[in-house]
Amino acid sequence: MNELVNTLNEYVWSTALIALCLGTGLYFSIRSRFLQVRHLREMTRLMMDGKSSDQGVSSFQALTMTLAGRVGTGNIAGVATAITFGGPGAVFWMWMVAFLGASSAFVESTLGQVYKESINGQYRGGPAFYIEKGLGMKWYALLFAFVTIFATGLLLPGVQANSIAESLKTAAGVDTTITGVLLAIALAFIIFGGVKRIATFAEVVVPFMALGYIVVACIIVALHIEQLPSVLALIFKSAFGLEAGFGAILGLAIQWGVKRGVYSNEAGQGTGPHASSAAEVSHPAKQGLVQGFSVYVDTLFVCSATAFMLLITGQYNVQAPDGSPMFTGIQGVAAGPGYVQTALENILPGFGSLFVAIALLFFAFTTIVAYYYIAETNIAYINRTVGRPWLTFLLKIALVGSTFYGTIRTADAAWALGDLGVGLMAWLNIVAILLMRNTAFKCLRDYEAQKAQGKDPVFDPVALGIKNADYWVGRNAGLQQGKANGGTVTAETTS
Repeated sequence: MNELVNTLNEYVWSTALIALCLGTGLYFSIRSRFLQVRHLREMTRLMMDGKSSDQGVSSFQALTMTLAGRVGTGNIAGVATAITFGGPGAVFWMWMVAFLGASSAFVESTLGQVYKESINGQYRGGPAFYIEKGLGMKWYALLFAFVTIFATGLLLPGVQANSIAESLKTAAGVDTTITGVLLAIALAFIIFGGVKRIATFAEVVVPFMALGYIVVACIIVALHIEQLPSVLALIFKSAFGLEAGFGAILGLAIQWGVKRGVYSNEAGQGTGPHASSAAEVSHPAKQGLVQGFSVYVDTLFVCSATAFMLLITGQYNVQAPDGSPMFTGIQGVAAGPGYVQTALENILPGFGSLFVAIALLFFAFTTIVAYYYIAETNIAYINRTVGRPWLTFLLKIALVGSTFYGTIRTADAAWALGDLGVGLMAWLNIVAILLMRNTAFKCLRDYEAQKAQGKDPVFDPVALGIKNADYWVGRNAGLQQGKANGGTVTAETTS
């Protein structure tokens, strides 16, 4: 089984996908005149803009739901494995994926908002919705939906759960089976509570966990500040094959940096639009910009925190393609969260290892919750046609079971399956957003034009020549009717 999964990964994560991820981000960045730089201030302002409604969540809640999916084990274990197999230069390519990927995140999340629907009183959207409505290719939309349900409902939760179990076992000797049972119970409590409970949980936990982790990383860096310039030099030299010790693995630095970068920040993968589509906003570009900023939070902040802690303390290993050691800074620890735990434990004895385990518990658990929401949204998409409400219940049982199983299977198997799921989703979604790019950039130009006129931008798809944006057409018609009647009509009553 492992051999089959590894073989499939070689095809899925070929050089073509690496080039596609970087190339798409670069193209979108140039096409948008580097919106991730020009609109950085607007991104931060919009995070706190808007309020939740009966149908949708606030921009901040949608952001934290997205970050719940993005900030996970990839930020700790993923960074460690990228350095192990790609050298310190892999960190640079993770940064590059984040910088360019912010534009991809804008495009996919804006499209999610344009083509969202109100289903059973809740906003739903994502690649399956915009592929069907924007491209008119229902078979393609269904393919993405099935792949995503399989990936986020069965494959990816095991990666997160495995990292939680291994870190708690390392830090406190907790048996992996006990961890699995407790995770399954906690997960069931949240996902059976619906999207509002998921949004509330993410809104409280995500900012707390990310900020706490970054603060500790800053303390570690401050204690070794004199080494920071040499660490930065090592990262940049290794990224371009200029460091003698790691020059032989330049290709692997790019490959692992992009692979783990995409796994961590998920830009272009197609997961982000699901949560962003649930936001209550007046214009799709608003949430697109917010989601662009979430990529920065994930990679430039949290992943960098992990990388600096490992590199500045020397607690990492680098392997050649044949498995032989190129650099050994830590003995007897497999690539993953154990590296970070060992690094912090050496600096903060009695606290470091446990802190990483707790941080990873929050990171990975919120990611599993986000995976459920993504899979549930794709089932809601399918149920528009087939009407099988029991599929949602089956998903909940499958996801809880996958989470438990992930705690007791090997880390290598978990990561291999996770990589396969991420790769398949990335292929399908990036091709789709490339084909639909003009719609997203129409929205951006419209948003910028209205802002230049001093307006709070409001989206009118008919005026922009965008078809099948049915939610927005109905919303605007309801607002116009309300004005004609001399009253006010909110978005909640016009959907």
